[in-house]
Amino acid sequence: MEGKFKAEKEEDEDIFYSPERIEEKDEINGCNDDVEEKRKLGHLRATLEKQDPACQEIDDPALRRFLRARDLDVEKASTMFIKYLTWRRSFVPNGSISLSEIKNHMGQNKMFMQGTDKKGRPIAVFFGGRHFATKGGTDELKRAVVFVLDKLCSRTSDGQEKFTIIADLKGYGYANSDVRGCLAALSTLQDYYPERLGKLFFIHVPYIFSTLWKIVYPFIDKNTKKKVIFIENKRLHTTLLEEINESQLPEIYGGKLQLVPIQDA
Repeated sequence: MEGKFKAEKEEDEDIFYSPERIEEKDEINGCNDDVEEKRKLGHLRATLEKQDPACQEIDDPALRRFLRARDLDVEKASTMFIKYLTWRRSFVPNGSISLSEIKNHMGQNKMFMQGTDKKGRPIAVFFGGRHFATKGGTDELKRAVVFVLDKLCSRTSDGQEKFTIIADLKGYGYANSDVRGCLAALSTLQDYYPERLGKLFFIHVPYIFSTLWKIVYPFIDKNTKKKVIFIENKRLHTTLLEEINESQLPEIYGGKLQLVPIQDA
């Protein structure tokens, strides 16, 4: 019995990763070999342009993200990118999601954006205790996720393509637990926005959240898992300041910036 408890404790420590100090990890094996990456990037472009001439308009940074997401495997990256193009054309036919398409989720006042971390990545703050499944269903939630991710991506700069998200779960309860919604958001991020997430910080995490996280965790790919950090309440301010300057940190976490609703950012 003691051995089983120990194993469960070690498993929880693994999936609820909470380091004493945050350190950047190598996310891509072999990406230091610029020559090899450039060669495979050229191969990927040639492969895609044969399948869809419209790919000529896609810039190298975009293709590189898909290539890195598949560990420089050109065939897998090509399949992933074609899937992305097909999805984007059907799911976002007008090029962007309008607020009228996601009014139920925007009305919950749960997503904010302002400031950048020390690496220049735009920061979004999500309040999980304000999230509720809506009558719009999973489709509207997916549209809301695309709206948020597109907004974050539009704020990235040359040489810094990633963003940081703070998921604040203060007040989170059973009514906020949305397994389908969480899986839909995860799938959208991983499948269609590869190598965009820099860090995802979970803060004010209640015990009840562990049930949902254990369901979701097996669906998270290895590259994304490295970017998820759970911060203990007693180390919240100190840990966030490791990543974000006080001038860029929201006031509610001891910083200087006021929160701005993402639709107004």
